[in-house]
Amino acid sequence: MSFALIIGASGDIGGACAKRLAAQGWSLYLHYDQHERPVTALLEELTAAYPKQDFLKVQYDFTDETHLDRLTSQLFGVDAVVFAAGMTYYHLFQETTVGELSTLMKVHLLTPMVLLTKLQAKLAVSGRGRVVFIGSVYGAAGSAMEVAYSTVKGAQSAFAKAYAQEVASLGITVNVVAPGAVATKMNAMFDDATLAAVRAEIPAGRFAEPADISFYVASLCAPDAAYLTGQTLYVTGGWLR
Repeated sequence: MSFALIIGASGDIGGACAKRLAAQGWSLYLHYDQHERPVTALLEELTAAYPKQDFLKVQYDFTDETHLDRLTSQLFGVDAVVFAAGMTYYHLFQETTVGELSTLMKVHLLTPMVLLTKLQAKLAVSGRGRVVFIGSVYGAAGSAMEVAYSTVKGAQSAFAKAYAQEVASLGITVNVVAPGAVATKMNAMFDDATLAAVRAEIPAGRFAEPADISFYVASLCAPDAAYLTGQTLYVTGGWLR
């Protein structure tokens, strides 16, 4: 039985990835930090739908990169890791604090990198290990008011491109799925007029749904996806890329 670790399973995209992978036969570790309730509900839903698979909750604060053994000790086999935890700060870069920079770096980049050093051996066991980051189109296009966020998302792609070369001989692939505008709770900070203006710029004419993103994540986790690695897939409806 294949196990995937979904980092940020309490979020909209992480939850959608969990549902799609479960439907494809994966057992799952469902990670959360502060938001246990949606993960509990997701676990109950998946357990009822797929009683022959295993679904387990794991908690960890990704702003702490120094005690990851607390997380890895709860994991037995791991065949895939999906990094779907995300957050941002929306203001001018001049107003950004060191604390905000540190949080963004740790959640999106540093802690995932350290975690992979601890999970590499487990990912290599099956010969078809998969690592997928949920990046952002801003990692390539950049975004005013989200300069630090754009920076760490670009760094995810740089990391995937380099790390993929080290672990390809182990059968591990490392890729990034970089969405454009997605209909998630992260957009609650914007008013209707702002969202409508963005929607008007998207050639596809709509925001992505989390399920649109999970399709590409699950595709990259499939055994037949063994020859695609070190890549960033921009899932944007034609927007900005």
